[in-house]
Amino acid sequence: QDVDHATLSRLELERKVELLMDEIGFLKKLHEEELRDLEVSAPSPAGLAEVEVCKPELTAALREIRTQYESIAVKNLQEAEEWYKSKIQSLTCEVDGLKGVVRAGECLGGCRNQTPPHPGPTLPLLPPQNEALQRQMREMEDEFGEEIGNYQDVVGRLEQEIQQMKEEMARHLREYQDLLNVKMALDIEIATYRKLLEGEESR
Repeated sequence: QDVDHATLSRLELERKVELLMDEIGFLKKLHEEELRDLEVSAPSPAGLAEVEVCKPELTAALREIRTQYESIAVKNLQEAEEWYKSKIQSLTCEVDGLKGVVRAGECLGGCRNQTPPHPGPTLPLLPPQNEALQRQMREMEDEFGEEIGNYQDVVGRLEQEIQQMKEEMARHLREYQDLLNVKMALDIEIATYRKLLEGEESR
């Protein structure tokens, strides 16, 4: 169940990356349309002179847009990293809890196998009673050992899953950052063309 939960968490992040890639595809189409519009309304030499005059204002506006998008990209990246770290921390806590159970079980099993240093007076057991008690103790020890083994298997799987999540976190965060950079560049370029088109329409 814990491994399935971690798998679902990984799939959720992969879905977010796919959505971001879809958004980038949409922005590319929008960018192509903006280019076509710009080619249709290509500025005249006089218009180019006006653009040169407005260049400082356009540069300042683009600088502001870039700053805004960079802050958004950093925020999104931090949120993705915090989400991954919370999942890893949750799994780590579960592993630590299971390890505690295993240690306690091993200690309890060891204590059962030890003979008390100063046993108190006991009543003699009849042979049938003694045999039944020994058989019951063996069954309990076998069941207890199997349960501890199952816990150890779960701990091993969870530790492997945590390591995989750490590696995937690093890879997905790199991919996410690259996608955000592409998206930011496209958005800035689209904003630039819109500014130029607005300048053409206002003349």
